[in-house]
Amino acid sequence: MKVWIIRHGQTDWNKNGKIQGSTDIELNETGIKQAEEVIPTFNEHNFDLIISSTLKRAMKTAQIINREKNVEIIYDKRLIERHCGDYEGTPTTLDEDPLFNVLTNVSTHNIETVKELYERVYSILTEVKEKYKDKKVLLVTHGGTTRAIETFFYGVDKNGIMPPETIKNCEIREYEYKD
Repeated sequence: MKVWIIRHGQTDWNKNGKIQGSTDIELNETGIKQAEEVIPTFNEHNFDLIISSTLKRAMKTAQIINREKNVEIIYDKRLIERHCGDYEGTPTTLDEDPLFNVLTNVSTHNIETVKELYERVYSILTEVKEKYKDKKVLLVTHGGTTRAIETFFYGVDKNGIMPPETIKNCEIREYEYKD
């Protein structure tokens, strides 16, 4: 079984290099256009279902890309971005290790730990596999959340560090579940 993910469109905080975390930021004009440009790709895949984060930027992306097909959208808070606590709204200059290391699992400045993020994201990925195994499912989510998704499918490196955030706004990626 396969599952697809897409990161939400651009926001002003993305544009200005600020950490969003679970702060509920709207898409900007560029983000809306990015989502509109994905509609043909979405239509080609013939998705049966969209499951979206409950944050505005992801929900709006899901609604835009679904304009023509009008498939069911389920909103699930387990797909929200990692809560970055006191860092939200600040420039993106976080020291990734230890804050992104599952072995140290640091909790500082009110940030959600890596293990908490993994548990939340892994639970929905497991549910999707069990509940929607005969469906083509698109998950609409966030950059940090996609890092947890990567580890679900490919594992954590030997040092415990999450993979880097490399997914662009409105980029779609495909993953395959192992039996």
